[in-house]
Amino acid sequence: MNTAIERDTNIDANEIVESSTRHLSRKFAGIYDEAYIRPIVVESYKSFASAKIQTFVAVFTTRFAEDRLRALAKIDGKIRNTMPSVLFVCVHNAGRSQMAAGWVRHLAQDRVEVYSGGSDPGREVNGAAIEAMNEVGIDISNEFPKPFVIEIVQAADAVITMGCGDTCPIFPGKRYEDWALEDPAGLGVEAVRPIRDEIRRRVVELLNDLGIETK
Repeated sequence: MNTAIERDTNIDANEIVESSTRHLSRKFAGIYDEAYIRPIVVESYKSFASAKIQTFVAVFTTRFAEDRLRALAKIDGKIRNTMPSVLFVCVHNAGRSQMAAGWVRHLAQDRVEVYSGGSDPGREVNGAAIEAMNEVGIDISNEFPKPFVIEIVQAADAVITMGCGDTCPIFPGKRYEDWALEDPAGLGVEAVRPIRDEIRRRVVELLNDLGIETK
């Protein structure tokens, strides 16, 4: 990650875009050039214009744009990635999908590429979800709500929706599931714990189906 982006919280939008573009151009050298990368960075930046915590918009922009570029490179056959990839989608990308992605990262380590997104992203990750996941040793406090985008849907091997399946495009050859789970929005941590635990159970089943042994 570009440390200049992380440290300077007062840089304007153009500086964020240019710094992120330069960083990602180095990272994707030989795959995509600046002219290709810059519009994706701009669009990614706009996704966080209303983020509640503006301090980290530069970091969020770069991370989201990098996810999108990696997905595009996979679709275009420019990188070879044999790891299975999973996308979790809920309405606000603030609770259920963030907890599911957190469980995958924890249980599968680096053996699965995991994405999350929302059909109507919120402004911050649900505090009760963060607390509930912290109780089991998983930190999702550095995550951020973001929209799901077509290229990540297309690049994923499995797409798991949670209450917003009708908004997700269908591509052939992918595994689609809709998990009926209560939305933790507005709930306290006591009510979120059972949701967290049910998500873990389903994630373990999903990983087993993908051939990934869980710890």
